[in-house]
Amino acid sequence: MGIGDKISNKAEELKGAAQEKIGDARNDPGQQAEGQAEQSEAKMKQAGENAKDSFGDAKDSVTGN
Repeated sequence: MGIGDKISNKAEELKGAAQEKIGDARNDPGQQAEGQAEQSEAKMKQAGENAKDSFGDAKDSVTGN
């Protein structure tokens, strides 16, 4: 995974965390849920990228690259 993807996913995760905290402070369940959803989406993207990296590493070890 490229460093740009890592930064982008982490930024999205932090944005979601901030949005959730604002929702907590305002007692706004909708905003809390949006923040949680954004964090989950970022984590799913990160997991997908990690899986692609693992597959690439396994492929390289088989092909000797």
